[in-house]
Amino acid sequence: MGQEYKDINKEELDNLVTDEQLYEGKAKKVFATEDPNLVLVSYKDDATAFDGTKRGTIRGKGAVNNQMSNYLMNLLENEGIPTHLYKEVNETDTLVKHVDIIPLEVIVRNISAGSFANHYGVEEGIVFDQPTFEFSYKNDDLHDPLLNSSHALALKLATPEEIKTLREYALKVNDILKEFFLSCGVTLVDFKLEFGRTPDGTVILADEISPDTCRFWDVETGEKLDKDRFRRDLGNVEDAYQEMMHRIFG
Repeated sequence: MGQEYKDINKEELDNLVTDEQLYEGKAKKVFATEDPNLVLVSYKDDATAFDGTKRGTIRGKGAVNNQMSNYLMNLLENEGIPTHLYKEVNETDTLVKHVDIIPLEVIVRNISAGSFANHYGVEEGIVFDQPTFEFSYKNDDLHDPLLNSSHALALKLATPEEIKTLREYALKVNDILKEFFLSCGVTLVDFKLEFGRTPDGTVILADEISPDTCRFWDVETGEKLDKDRFRRDLGNVEDAYQEMMHRIFG
């Protein structure tokens, strides 16, 4: 990684981060730093759904997603899952390792909900005997279509070894997070992960783990505590995000 930055002060941090914006997505901006191995991720309050056709703002979402993701990334690191997390800078900004994102969204489902229920004509809430594992092609122009391992290999999106690693990591993440969230009174219904390659080709967990990328249901009531409240106009969206923060941090 080069120079150690984890104990730098604000002035040193200001000198490290540049104004060069490398990327802006639906929920985050990414800025270059003076260290080519690090970038600054800045989380936004912007919210989108249905391929960006629905847009809005969820107050405080950026802070929730940033801090929750960092907490969970640290938890996973301690359980042997390598991640991009480097240093949380403030409520909405975090320094992360610079990676080349693998254009595969990795989706794990424990219970039928959302697009799974719609695609296969089943009701929400069916608990699976074992988790499902699927890929979607990370491509906005194509609306992130589902694909299988053979398609991913044919399109040269990942190598056979990387696909094996993605599956192993994702299912291990599921086991760890299911147990953790259950201790918080939350059922982990499903979630999406993204992974990246470091300069030496190592595959690590990247992006975020938050109410934007997971479905969370209250264990007792089944109340939705995630972005579905925004997607489905259920109301109390900000309250749901803050409730997840409370469940994790107390």
